[in-house]
Amino acid sequence: MTRTSPTIIACLLACALFCQTAVASSPPERESRYTQKIKASLLELGTGDATRITVKLKDKTTLTGYIREIGDRSFVIGDVTTAAATTVPYPDVVQVQGNNLSTGAKIAITVAIIVAAAIILYSVKGAFCDGC
Repeated sequence: MTRTSPTIIACLLACALFCQTAVASSPPERESRYTQKIKASLLELGTGDATRITVKLKDKTTLTGYIREIGDRSFVIGDVTTAAATTVPYPDVVQVQGNNLSTGAKIAITVAIIVAAAIILYSVKGAFCDGC
């Protein structure tokens, strides 16, 4: 019995020193991180008529439109059909889905269209030009 006590104490000390305890973050801290994540994703999408967005809120409503303005505590969604503006606070948001092509994607699409047009013009030129 005298040998087991030091062994148990050594095991408990080893666990205390080398095992990490799981500390749950407080709700305001989690909400702040989530708010920053939403704001970062909105900043990545950008603002303007070309930025289409769908936002699901905590009260189970869905807003669709474009991002008109991004602020510190909220953002503004403009409705495409009615041009009405809705201010949405970040803590009310559950999910954000956006459609916006990146600059690289726009460049790739433009280059593909130019190459396709050049190929078509080259093949058509050979069909209509006998001596060219």
